[in-house]
Amino acid sequence: MTQAQIQPFYDDSTATITYVVHAGPGTPCAIIDPVLDFDPKSGRTSTASAERVIDFVRAQALTVAWLLETHAHADHLSAAPFLAAQLGGRTAIGAGIRTVQRAFAALFADAGEASRFNHLFAPDEDFAIGELQARALHVPGHTPADMAYRIGDAVFVGDTLFMPDVGTARCDFPGGSAAMLYRSVRRILALAPGTRLFMCHDYPPEGRVPAWETTVAAQRARNIHVHDGVSEADFVAMRTRRDATLAMPTLILPAIQVNLNAGQLPAPEENGVRYLKIPLDAF
Repeated sequence: MTQAQIQPFYDDSTATITYVVHAGPGTPCAIIDPVLDFDPKSGRTSTASAERVIDFVRAQALTVAWLLETHAHADHLSAAPFLAAQLGGRTAIGAGIRTVQRAFAALFADAGEASRFNHLFAPDEDFAIGELQARALHVPGHTPADMAYRIGDAVFVGDTLFMPDVGTARCDFPGGSAAMLYRSVRRILALAPGTRLFMCHDYPPEGRVPAWETTVAAQRARNIHVHDGVSEADFVAMRTRRDATLAMPTLILPAIQVNLNAGQLPAPEENGVRYLKIPLDAF
């Protein structure tokens, strides 16, 4: 089996890690969870983070086969359309995105169309990144649409697990379920102990620098929320209590409007300006 080579890009503003996954220089690659920089105070977007990815892809002479979203993010805007315009590639997400789009249709008239993604993965669908064999694992719980991408001996877990000293993702968004997240996590943790796990985010405790790679064995032994021995009932009770204390993500309202539309920004209005909408008293 060809070993996946993985290049991470950490975005300090949103604590997001974007990955370029490939088999070596000159091969096809996938870009996972790319970030479009967005300043909520000014409403200004920037492609600085995405350009770091572009520079790497071009320096390695890679060809982009896939732009993979693990889910419709609530904490950052996707740079997939910008990267596709510069590098090519098919934008893909789990087919459960239709459920998330329906959940937000009451808030946003344009809650997205599944057709704006180039491909919707069925649960556990196999696909290829050149000679790398991959599988799209359906891991609902954080949202109904969450996918984890297994590529060789590596799994990109999206918003399911965090590093062992941080725990697991919240489940209080529309369609979320702590019970489903527990089952999804246990499915990931049933993989071989040495399987490499790559996080979508890291929120390190004080004194630790950001990190994003761990293993199944480390998570089973030390994850503070879901290590071996934690029952589903105990996890659901903990996750429900914890989620009730969490504030809404800073960028959820801008991000969800963009990401449900495969990262495409709203069309300009008659004055040439694009606008995002802020629903009042809706949450």
